[in-house]
Amino acid sequence: METITVVSLLDVIIELFSDEISMAVSNTKEYIYYRPSKRVDLKIRPGDPLKEGTIAYKAIHSKQKISEFIDRDIFGIPYHGMAVPFFHEGKLEGCMTAIFPSLTSGKLVVTIKSEDGWIPIPFSKVVYLEAKDKKTYVFGKDHSGTHKYSLQEFEFLLPKDYFIRCHRSFIVNVNHIKAIYPDTHSTFVLSMDNGEQVPVSQSYSSYFRRLLGF
Repeated sequence: METITVVSLLDVIIELFSDEISMAVSNTKEYIYYRPSKRVDLKIRPGDPLKEGTIAYKAIHSKQKISEFIDRDIFGIPYHGMAVPFFHEGKLEGCMTAIFPSLTSGKLVVTIKSEDGWIPIPFSKVVYLEAKDKKTYVFGKDHSGTHKYSLQEFEFLLPKDYFIRCHRSFIVNVNHIKAIYPDTHSTFVLSMDNGEQVPVSQSYSSYFRRLLGF
């Protein structure tokens, strides 16, 4: 049998996990493999050193499995994950880390900035969010405005049961989708119940179809 590379083996193993989980592998000092998910991306690159305070760093230094929530101070966004150290002949060689989205608070509203002030919008009434011109726009059933959080941060805040990233610049509430239309190059266009249209990009199309089951 031909030699199997570590990277190709990891790619296959990670295919067994949810699309929502990012995976990282490190030695005792730096990351040697990283595969982001559609739901959370910490922008790790092979060769990046293990940062103090991360679960990978804690797993290496404690030589034990670590599972906990990490705030935004480390990578700029909060995340929840699990890191498991691995050994060879009793010697610590590194760890594997699973990174997955988690609600960061018990809030049930998104408070947007409007021309006159701030308006709290219940999650259920948020139709979609768009990143544009270095701002995040929140479009609700009755009100629209901007928010200081990035789309990446909103992926942690919003309930993942019905908010889906469908494009680099869009997150949609599936409860407000009226219809889904095919577009060019295996992409889709979503007709939302507020009269707007939202694109589903090619890189997210298969992920989007699996989550909605069509």
